[in-house]
Amino acid sequence: MKMKKELNKYCPRCNKYTIHTISLYKKGRESSMRQGARRYERKKKGYGGQPKPIQKRFSKNTKKLTPRIKCKQCGRMDFMKSMRLKRLEFI
Repeated sequence: MKMKKELNKYCPRCNKYTIHTISLYKKGRESSMRQGARRYERKKKGYGGQPKPIQKRFSKNTKKLTPRIKCKQCGRMDFMKSMRLKRLEFI
């Protein structure tokens, strides 16, 4: 899907319609010290092996991409609605 790099959208902080720049949200690197990661490592440790099944086949051929918008005046960042796309191209 093709999308414009800049859109005129409503900014709640400025309380008016302003120009927003659009970029694609990318997930950061996962921390190994999170509570869930520590719990999962403890569960895998010792006799018994892998506690959850590892998914080998995927039924979906697209991923949900989330565009992130940033107000040019105040710098407030927000997310647009996620959409299921193969590729998002900014023009």
